[in-house]
Amino acid sequence: MATPWWRNRRVLPWVVQGAVGLVVLLLIAFLLGNLVRNLSAAGLLLTWRWLGQPAGFDIAESVIPFHAGLPYWRGLLAGLANTLRVVLSGLVGATLLGTLAGMASFSSNGLLRRLVRLYVEVVRNIPLLLQLVFWYFVVFLSLPNGAAALQLPGVVLAKSGLYLAGFHDGLGWIGPQLLNGVWQAPLRLSVEFSALLTGLVVYSGAYIAEVVRGGIAAVPPGQWEAASSLGLGWLASLRHVVLPQALRVIVPGLNSQYISLAKNSSLAVAVGYSDLYAVAETTLNQTGRAVEVVILLLAAYLALDLLISALMNGLNAVVQIRER
Repeated sequence: MATPWWRNRRVLPWVVQGAVGLVVLLLIAFLLGNLVRNLSAAGLLLTWRWLGQPAGFDIAESVIPFHAGLPYWRGLLAGLANTLRVVLSGLVGATLLGTLAGMASFSSNGLLRRLVRLYVEVVRNIPLLLQLVFWYFVVFLSLPNGAAALQLPGVVLAKSGLYLAGFHDGLGWIGPQLLNGVWQAPLRLSVEFSALLTGLVVYSGAYIAEVVRGGIAAVPPGQWEAASSLGLGWLASLRHVVLPQALRVIVPGLNSQYISLAKNSSLAVAVGYSDLYAVAETTLNQTGRAVEVVILLLAAYLALDLLISALMNGLNAVVQIRER
């Protein structure tokens, strides 16, 4: 006797998934239809023609050249490039800081362990927005200018920006120079970018430190003992034996922290950095196309987060231990 489909364990899950999918599609269709009807009643049907109109505003700092005469789409693209710039730099910096802090949690130096724990607990319990305001107004805008600026080998910290040495016009290595009271260098970072990057790195690094600490703690103590019996020191044991095994626990946790960093970059408006959100806000105020601008913002951040998630899932598949 054949089993009825509503009792077939192979067929029933597909039927349930199909029904749920149909309900979701109907809900989306209802919401879109409601949106179109409301926009039609208000005379605000979706249109993208405004993207080709001159923006009429400048961007203080942009990776991609931009001026007021260029169209809105070019301004949004410049904002996206600025966002990618700070996100990529933040991912590298937060990973380095978090990894070092997580490793230091297992140091034999008690003072170092306490300092790391203090850093993690303090930073994680202060809102990121307040930290960004602190770094921008209290730290970077309080730096002196001119000859009184903080000068380190190859680096100058001034109120006008962060100046770094580098290769310039094929003339070799050139450091920051003070010309007529103004600092010049091959590479200059604005105080807005520097404050935002510092805040993101310090804040995300504290969370990554806990992820790394948890991953290292998940490695059996016998691995430390085995490495020590081979004559490896603390750092060598951590680098060659413990960390490679801890990666299978660390990488999944890093995924969520990287996505959070990308989303938190939208707080750049608090320090005056012209990221995608800031440019989109200016565009919305000038065009009044709220729905279109929000759709572009949602699509951009969604694509960025999905890209990070896809890359981290691929890395996770590589570091997982496969049983034979």
